[in-house]
This record gives sequence, C-alpha cells and structure tokens, in this order.
Amino acid sequence: MNLRDLHYVVAVADLRNFSQAAEQCNVSQPTLSGQIKKLEEQLGVALFERTNKRVMPTQAGEAIILSARRILREAHSIEEIAANAHDPLAGTFRLGAFPTLASYIFPDLVPAIKQALPKLRLILVEDKTAVLLEKLHSGALDAALLALPVYDDYLVSHALFDDEFLLAVPPHHPLAKEKSVKQSALAKHKLLLLEEGHCLRDQALDVCQLHNIPQEEDFRATGLETLREMVKAGTGITLMPRLATRKDERNICYVPLSNPTPSRTIGLVWRKTTTRQEALEKIAAVAEALQHA
Repeated sequence: MNLRDLHYVVAVADLRNFSQAAEQCNVSQPTLSGQIKKLEEQLGVALFERTNKRVMPTQAGEAIILSARRILREAHSIEEIAANAHDPLAGTFRLGAFPTLASYIFPDLVPAIKQALPKLRLILVEDKTAVLLEKLHSGALDAALLALPVYDDYLVSHALFDDEFLLAVPPHHPLAKEKSVKQSALAKHKLLLLEEGHCLRDQALDVCQLHNIPQEEDFRATGLETLREMVKAGTGITLMPRLATRKDERNICYVPLSNPTPSRTIGLVWRKTTTRQEALEKIAAVAEALQHA
C-alpha cells in the first residue's frame, strides 16, 4: 500500500468511474484498475461494487476511503510543512471568513495579499463561524477572519479593526433624515434580523437586548443582501456593518448610531501550534493597512 494507491481509490470514490479516475490521475485505466485490485487482495476486502453501469464503495470501502482521505490530507500537510521551512511566505494558505464578512472584505483583501505575498496560493473558504472554528481545529484552515472575542484555548486571536454598525432604513422612514440616532430611540421600531447561526444575528441581538429594542419575529433573512433588499422594499429597518454599505446606494439610507456606537471587532484567528506565523503576521498587516487606507 502506498500514497499513490490511496489517490487512485479516492479518485474512483469521487468520480464513481474508473476511466475518469484514471484520466484524473494521469494513468491508463488498466494501470489504475490493476493497482486497486492488488490493494483489495492485500487488504482482503472489496473496496468497490462494480457493474457495467456504475461503481460504488462497499461498506468496508466507505470506511477505508474515509481513512485514505485523512492520510492524504496528513501527507499533504507534511509536504506543506517542509515547503514552509524553505520559504514560509510560499505554498498554500487556506483562509476562512463568515458570510456577512467574506463578500465585503475578500474583494479588496485578496489582491492586496497577492501583491504583498506573490508566492502564496490563497484558498478562500466562506462558512458560518462554528464551521470555521471546526476547520481551524481540524487543520482544514490555516486562519480565519472572525468576529472577536473567540474563547478557545487552542486558538490565538489578533484584532484587526472595528466595523461600526449603521442603521439601515428606507428613504421615507422618519429616522432617514437624522444625522445620528440614539440606540434607545430604536425601542419604538422592530429590527429585521438574520436567521439562526449567523454571528451578525447574535451581535444585533446583543444590541437589541441591551436597549430593549424589539425584533421582527415574522421574518428571518438568510443573508445581508436579503436584509438590504427588504429595507429597500420598505419592509423594515436593520443594522448593517459599515463594511457592507455602498456609496450612493439608492432606496436605502444609512444612519449612524450613538450612545454608544455599536460595532463588531474583526480579527484574524489561528492555531497556537501553527507553522505559518510569518505569513500570518504579513496577512494581518495587509488587512490592517487596508482599513486605514
């Protein structure tokens, strides 16, 4: 058994087709089929059920394929560690961010990182905070942009910038013409919020509960763009991070909040045991510089 054989097995499992798997692995189909057959004989179990119409893993095959994926990930990690030792600012870097941040920070951040670190190959992952934390723990991510604080003894957080919340209202709303609005004044209005699982929802709820601001119970948005469109349609008002606002936007007004001004702190989070410290420091510096540009 070797890593090449495991690559063959995973390719067949992914594509459910020996010909396509062989093409992906840059070998002939007889070579790939023969190696998998030898592996099955060595293990004493069939990995795949084969018919003229389909290929599917056996029950034992499913478990072995799962282990094969893990072994290949670890092997790739070893290769990356060795590559980083030669050049810590090169190689693959997997960076995550949650949905209400990713769409608004990546378009500016990624080109800036590529300019500062031209040898670094960025892989971007957008997911909810809980999933990103799991990926950090498992090693599937090198770092993630998250709302702080993050309470986890296994991780390190570096604060980058504060992202102020603005009140988003339709142009005809009574608060649209105000220069600023005290948070306490929102007690007379219901706020539109995101659905469960979004950290921005939790941040908005903290503001609501602190100042007794009611929330709209009959509507839950799946993302910031849905919230924005609902405000434009006159359905209600919401809190919008300044990072997600647009200049000269029609049919919506953004009003600053005061006493105090609510905000979220965005930070870069990584494992204490990381070997990518130098790259992380460079990425953090780039992100901070963007916000002060």
